[in-house]
Amino acid sequence: MTQSTTPILPPEFEVALDPPDLSDWAEGNTGIPGVTMRDSGKPGPHVALLALTHGNEFAGAIALDRLLRADFTPMVGRLSVVFVNLTAFKRFDPLRPTASRFIDEDLNRVWDEAVLDGPRHSIELDRAREIRPLIDTVDVLLDLHSMLWPSCPLNLCGSSDKGRRLALGIGAPALVVADSGHMNGKRIIDYTRFADPNVQCVANLVEAGQHWEEVTVANASESVAGLLRFLGLAGPEHTMLPVPSGVHPRYATVTAAITATTPNFNFMQPYRGGEVIRERNTLIAHDGEAEIRTPYDDCLLVMPSLRPSKGHTAVRLGRFEESGE
Repeated sequence: MTQSTTPILPPEFEVALDPPDLSDWAEGNTGIPGVTMRDSGKPGPHVALLALTHGNEFAGAIALDRLLRADFTPMVGRLSVVFVNLTAFKRFDPLRPTASRFIDEDLNRVWDEAVLDGPRHSIELDRAREIRPLIDTVDVLLDLHSMLWPSCPLNLCGSSDKGRRLALGIGAPALVVADSGHMNGKRIIDYTRFADPNVQCVANLVEAGQHWEEVTVANASESVAGLLRFLGLAGPEHTMLPVPSGVHPRYATVTAAITATTPNFNFMQPYRGGEVIRERNTLIAHDGEAEIRTPYDDCLLVMPSLRPSKGHTAVRLGRFEESGE
């Protein structure tokens, strides 16, 4: 007898945050709209903090707006704050909060040199080309995101050792996940400058929590503070930054990305991202007639999308490992 699944209802799109007023930063001070740089005048890394890579994910933008309004200046090096897809952000409507993720295409899937240097155009691709000259000068990049479905926050560090070391050094969120990205395009953290193991430049992507919640802003701010302190851009005197929790993050590697191959992909229950399935071979979903089971004990569910469309990632499965730190 086939075990039945529990119908997964769409999430309730409660928008508990007001979009930030970013008009003070729209022009920027670098010649690139939406980019504000603060320079210490001392040697050090060029660090970039990104928000609004997806236009409706503005918790990270609130965190960075607060940082700029607190007049933060790095102790060493340079800090660039980048509000990436302001065009999509300006279209945010709390009655249709998912509609402004992007306008033409996902800006976080175009970071392949062949695409960036290619002939086609879109609003997001042209914006990626606009900020690319700055990105090409960045030593360390942190891209702030949030999630539609309930999940604990996590740091996606890519597949490189340098990405893992950065994420563990930041220290927040308390879960670090190594993955190889998406089949349908490269993220900013997968851009060659950051993904090449022979290049020192490095990037992480923080999924700070669920969209439009104040705790997600707090999580994003904690990650920013952890990065700035880890790199020496901030010290104890920067009291506007959250105090680190001191918890050493757990580390997991994605071993499989489960893609919905039918329009009838159904989870057995409404799993939460970060949930751990204790026993190997546990049935977690049906994809049409096919069964999706956990391949090992203590299987981490990474960002399950509880109503996936055919051809889209439904969930990534992760195995916990020693961090090596």
